[in-house]
Amino acid sequence: MIKTKSKSAVTRKKAKSPSKKVDKSATKVDNFDPSQAISSEFGIFGLPITEKEAQVVLLPVPWEVTTSYGVGASLGPQIIREASEQIDLFDLEVGSAYEAGYFMREYPKALKRKNDQYKKVAQALIKAKSQMKKNYAEQEKWQNQVNSACDEMTEWVYQQSKQILNSGKILGLVGGDHSTPLGAIKAISEKYNQEFGILHIDAHADLRVAYQGFKQSHASIMYNVMSSDFKPQQLVQVGIRDFSEEEYNYSTDEKNNIDTFFDLEIKNRQIYGESFALIAAEVIAQLPQNVYVSFDIDGLDPALCPGTGTPVAGGLSLNEVFFLFKEIKNQNKKIIGFDVNEVSAGSATNSEWDGNVGARVLFKLCGWAVRTHDEKFGKIQSITVETSAEENDIVM
Repeated sequence: MIKTKSKSAVTRKKAKSPSKKVDKSATKVDNFDPSQAISSEFGIFGLPITEKEAQVVLLPVPWEVTTSYGVGASLGPQIIREASEQIDLFDLEVGSAYEAGYFMREYPKALKRKNDQYKKVAQALIKAKSQMKKNYAEQEKWQNQVNSACDEMTEWVYQQSKQILNSGKILGLVGGDHSTPLGAIKAISEKYNQEFGILHIDAHADLRVAYQGFKQSHASIMYNVMSSDFKPQQLVQVGIRDFSEEEYNYSTDEKNNIDTFFDLEIKNRQIYGESFALIAAEVIAQLPQNVYVSFDIDGLDPALCPGTGTPVAGGLSLNEVFFLFKEIKNQNKKIIGFDVNEVSAGSATNSEWDGNVGARVLFKLCGWAVRTHDEKFGKIQSITVETSAEENDIVM
């Protein structure tokens, strides 16, 4: 159990109303009780600890500049955090893994402002191209501006990720669209000398080359990874059901080290009586010892993520995804890092459902990341945490 001794009242500010004054007399945490709901203003999943005590550190990346259909992915870190307080901390599969400590870094408001600025530029370019306008010089200028902004975002993520990894923590990234983890994957690759594989759960192959002219498009993340000088040993894709002919050819070319488990093929195997347990075992067997999990929420049945930007009929159930995570442990492999992306409320006014599902996936990933490092953490012990107002002043 996490026991909290407070040096002073912990100042909390609500995500939806940053300027709202709170009653500080009601914010002092004397003893943390995991069986009680604690506000996410204290920390992700209501865990009132600091980054120093946490073993899993989450990096929020509010970015969706190149999204081409739905909107709202840049709010993913916020709606996930808000929903996270609804999750019971004890879990049937990972037990009290939360006692290792999960911490989400402060919401990067400057990055969100840059996102808002350059998303308008990107949308202008997308509209001009779709309407076949001939203002080519202006379009080239917009394209260069967006590509430059995306490069800056990736460099920021890379530097933040290196800092987290160098401190001995397990890295988790919370997007944002699916372009956001490129810098994190680069940092992971450097730490593990490219000796790792990626488990990619998604509706889309994300193997397009500079989709719509954007070098770091959300639709290009896995092409950018697999064509880089920091590529992993293997990319294993699951749930893929929307892709171009070029992406299909790229993914089936043996020299590219990609195994794709298309959603239709998975469903056909199940229709003919094969269990998902056998399929999951085959999926994870393709991966090396060290596994990075890249999770796009649209890999799920869209009933579980109606607000995501590019929903596709079909997909995995939540329990099937959780079984894949569990199988990593079953095969004695390690989750060395992960990302959760494309969680969005879209244009809806109520983000609770998408945030709730996203938070549950994030919680499971945190738990299995800890449990696949049991030799590092050993038996999870009680954690005594001292907090201060300065360390816990969270503004989103």
